[in-house]
Amino acid sequence: MSWTELVKPSGALAALMIAALGVDASAATLVVRSSGPSAKAYPPGKQLADNGTLTLKAGDQVVILDSRGTRTLKGPGTFSPSVASNRASDSRETFAQASSRRARPGATRGVTPASAASTRNPNIWFVDVERSSTVCVADPSSVTLWRPAGGPGTTLTLTDMGSGKSASVEWLPGEATLQWPSSLPLSDGGSYRVTWRGQATPTQLRFAFLEPATAGLEDMASKLITKGCDAQLDLLIETVAIPDTTDKPVG
Repeated sequence: MSWTELVKPSGALAALMIAALGVDASAATLVVRSSGPSAKAYPPGKQLADNGTLTLKAGDQVVILDSRGTRTLKGPGTFSPSVASNRASDSRETFAQASSRRARPGATRGVTPASAASTRNPNIWFVDVERSSTVCVADPSSVTLWRPAGGPGTTLTLTDMGSGKSASVEWLPGEATLQWPSSLPLSDGGSYRVTWRGQATPTQLRFAFLEPATAGLEDMASKLITKGCDAQLDLLIETVAIPDTTDKPVG
């Protein structure tokens, strides 16, 4: 299943859940987040061999991703990337659980409150207009802008910072999504300013194009890391966190 097919949600996180039905489980385990004394040894994007180990110090925390989802390793101790929790099966189960739970690595999971769900971006390909960031785009001809549901009606002005060309679109009251206007085509690496009446500070968006591909979670995460699409990476990590598990040191 290609990444472009992930833009068809049928509810919160449904796009990712659907994608899980066809992911490739052959890729290596990937470090997607790290902090602490050993962070330099395990930077985001580092691939880990299944037969290898991670030696962490006190205060270390490393989040790894494989075909089952993301797991959080906390030091001190030595860990094996290939040791999966007995609660984990594969990415299909992980996505199914994520559709009804707020999956947050290292925290207690529970049913997502309605208020939290309405203010959380439901799809990694939706562009949050309230957050300045680098945004990875799988299909530049069809880009969806997003804001928390229930917002007032307003006129959104989008400006290409390179050419100065602008386009305005109307956001209807209560609508959460809006299509990027075809009159202002996106460019790879292009920067755009987003403004609307009453906005405190203009939003700055930089777009990075991803080549259409059929790939698993690991490859998607690797591309997001390489392109610097941190907001989307954070959402992916959170969405596919394996719930109710704690990895223990081996040996």
